[in-house]
Amino acid sequence: MTTKRIILAGGCFWGVEGYFSHLPGVLDTEVGFANGQTPHPVYKDVKAGGTGYAEACKIEYDPDVLPLRTLLRHYLRIIDPTTLNAQGPDRGTMYRTSIYYNNDEERALAEELLAKEQKHWDKPIVTTVEPLVNYYPAEEYHQDYLKKTPCGYCHVNMQLLDEPLPPEED
Repeated sequence: MTTKRIILAGGCFWGVEGYFSHLPGVLDTEVGFANGQTPHPVYKDVKAGGTGYAEACKIEYDPDVLPLRTLLRHYLRIIDPTTLNAQGPDRGTMYRTSIYYNNDEERALAEELLAKEQKHWDKPIVTTVEPLVNYYPAEEYHQDYLKKTPCGYCHVNMQLLDEPLPPEED
């Protein structure tokens, strides 16, 4: 079995992790902080601002079961890619939307899908596609938060898990 990894920032990391942890082909998820300036950030510092980190979810997946194209289409389904530094009621640069790629192939695919997605929005897409510079896991109490706290806060519409992805348009 092949295992790949991608890191996605899509607002509060609890909902992103909760959604992806239910997809067939996802082997593991972990919430953390991506692409900031300080080593070993902790939640209270990221939340206070000034670290440059985004709340993010590391997703390990089997590309034979869940190709990256499909995984990224799920990502675009659960975010508003036109909202800068916010998702749902969460506001601040730590809640920005970003796809952190590992290689040029992932970058090209992410850029292609965002360009296709733009056709569905009146406002410009602000989701960034960036090389992964750094990633640090969040504290343990954030890991699998929605499993530990079933009625916990989540901006992601989990009912989308029950609906198939619409066919991809050309």
